[in-house]
Amino acid sequence: MPKRMTRLWHLLTVVHPARTVVTAFAAVILGGTALLSLPVSSQEHGTSGLVTSLFTSTSAVCVTGLVVVDTGTYWSGFGAGVILVLIQVGGFGIMALASLLALLVSGKLRLRMQLSAQAETKSLGIGDVRRVLLRVAITTATIELAVGTSLALRFRHGYGEPVGKAMYMGFFHAISAFNNAGFGLHADSLTRYAQDPWVTLPVAVAVVLGSIGFPVLLEVLRHRLQRPTRGRRGWSLHTKLTLVTTAALLVTGTVLTCLLEWTNPSTLGRFDWGEKLLNGFFHSAMSRTAGFNTLDIGEMQASTLLMTCMLMFIGGGSAGTAGGIKVTTFAVLAAAILAEVRGEPDSAVMKRRLEPHVLRQALTVALLGMGLVTAATISLLTIVDASFEDVLFETVSAFGTVGLSPGITADLPTAGRLILILLMFVGRLGPITLASALALRERTRRYQLPEERPIIG
Repeated sequence: MPKRMTRLWHLLTVVHPARTVVTAFAAVILGGTALLSLPVSSQEHGTSGLVTSLFTSTSAVCVTGLVVVDTGTYWSGFGAGVILVLIQVGGFGIMALASLLALLVSGKLRLRMQLSAQAETKSLGIGDVRRVLLRVAITTATIELAVGTSLALRFRHGYGEPVGKAMYMGFFHAISAFNNAGFGLHADSLTRYAQDPWVTLPVAVAVVLGSIGFPVLLEVLRHRLQRPTRGRRGWSLHTKLTLVTTAALLVTGTVLTCLLEWTNPSTLGRFDWGEKLLNGFFHSAMSRTAGFNTLDIGEMQASTLLMTCMLMFIGGGSAGTAGGIKVTTFAVLAAAILAEVRGEPDSAVMKRRLEPHVLRQALTVALLGMGLVTAATISLLTIVDASFEDVLFETVSAFGTVGLSPGITADLPTAGRLILILLMFVGRLGPITLASALALRERTRRYQLPEERPIIG
């Protein structure tokens, strides 16, 4: 390899390992775009437009679920298969690579040695890396197999679908759900199953499991399999924060959705109380970046749309298939606010003190996310004829890689679609790469500057 190429590889992998994540995902998106542009990928067997193929490929790899054409009627069996593979590659890749970056940041992989070995051998099959990838693969396959089988049985015996179609529908939705992609085979998503808990609940469970993140899943499973001993370690702070915040947001979203939409005849108003609770919970779970819907988003109250935007912006757990700024980022910021209100010198949560650099990283991720959503919203408002709440909802959905939409995606002009493509890509990879890059760039200053306090507020 020429010296210049060796130096470039060293820069990409050793100095800034997060860049390899961006490069890998961009390559997969371009490959998916090329496959979806083939005549065999569409049911009409005509060449799909480049922007349509690029948008669909980006949405699949970034496990978003926003679509400009109906997945079940526009794409052929080959095209749907390509989308399914892109979803699986995107979901598995983000879980695996984000988990590895988390281990690099925490120092568990002996950063310099591991990265140097990767640069020399061009292989990820070493030590801890192999074990992480294998565990991610086994966890993914197990959950998708269980949920896919459950859904296939329901479609076969509950709706009389042929065996082959029932299996295809079951596993397509299971893979899409666990990877928080939100791609469905029906134009109305899962609206036709709004009153069927045997379909909606397995999908919701898969979404929640995928959204909390692989490190949390692994730690919970390991903790459950350990024998109860006096010296057994408890859950880590990350796992506790993720589980508690996730549960709190699910309950909050369910309660608010039911309260705000209870009498709306176009959404929850047509159901009995049990079905209202079911669909309120389902909407809350899907707002965590899944993208399926059993209620018409376009008919929701403006207050419900705003509440959903907040849930989509927060997203799910780190190193999972969900997007957003992550629940731990939200929890850390909430802890900092609480400490400031109480006048305490340090931020603490669950009897653990948070280091100042963690607060700075959380604030950076959140504010940059808000800035990106604001810029995209302003840009779209200048080129589309849609209400402010619909455009804001669309941009937050793209940034959080959610896939829920009030119905304006397919009507966007080419410029609007390109904005959403960029937003989905940055929203999927931005928080992960930014957080890891900030952590890996930490350095100690050997001096202190003079202190002075500006007026705040």
